[in-house]
Amino acid sequence: MTKLIALIDGSIYSESVCDHAAWLATRMKASVEVLHVLGRRSGSDAQNLSGSIGLGARTALLEELAESDAQTAKLAHKRGRIILDDANNRLTEAGVTNVSTALRNADLVETVQQYEADADLIIIGKRGEAADFAKLHIGSNIERVVRSSHKPILVTSRAFKPIKKVLIAFDGGPSVLKAIDHITARAEDFTGLDFRLLSVGTEATDTRRKLDTATEKLRAAGYTADAQSVEGEPDKVIGKQADDGEADLLIMGAYGHSRIRTLIIGSTTTEMIRSCKIPVMLFR
Repeated sequence: MTKLIALIDGSIYSESVCDHAAWLATRMKASVEVLHVLGRRSGSDAQNLSGSIGLGARTALLEELAESDAQTAKLAHKRGRIILDDANNRLTEAGVTNVSTALRNADLVETVQQYEADADLIIIGKRGEAADFAKLHIGSNIERVVRSSHKPILVTSRAFKPIKKVLIAFDGGPSVLKAIDHITARAEDFTGLDFRLLSVGTEATDTRRKLDTATEKLRAAGYTADAQSVEGEPDKVIGKQADDGEADLLIMGAYGHSRIRTLIIGSTTTEMIRSCKIPVMLFR
């Protein structure tokens, strides 16, 4: 059975993650596993705060800090269960019949790697719990998850909106060709959606050939599909079309270069996730 993993953290994006998961699960007849990862504590607060205090006072403080730490962990666990229960209810009310939940105190990336083996797709919100205070920044965990995962990842927008028009950012690379193969192999999952392939920048003959081949492949699978080539900067052109309401979902290849190269020249992937107001489905 098809399986989706929905990553939630209690932020305002968690509801969107559930709604997008419900939309996909209904189409794909999939189960949904909802994960809430608390994260490991970095270092011991007790040791950090008591290192320069006299022995007697230090022992007392260590005990007090240990008790406080245990209480904090207990509250975080209780909050996590409430978050998962709310997600389960939201998915069930949306018609998803097979929902499971898991609460983990571990590293997020390690948890995703553990759970993705039998999953088909991962869903994560664009921003985390600091979303209201950092509106111009994507969540700090998104790039880590995308770079480490071997499965397609859907990065959700702030709120779910009906999806009909799909824009594929086409550069002829292996990641976007993988996306085309995924879509054509699972036609029942994308039934009723209209696709447009957009190639941005100076067009080479080889890219045009791949663009035409991909378009025909989608049409042969029964989709409505067309292709367009335009000049310009990819992030600006694609972002404008998304903002103008010409697409409800963006599909693209993710992080085609190394982290070091990305630091030097920037990343189209990160910029598109940051600036687009529509969900982005990423393939590596």
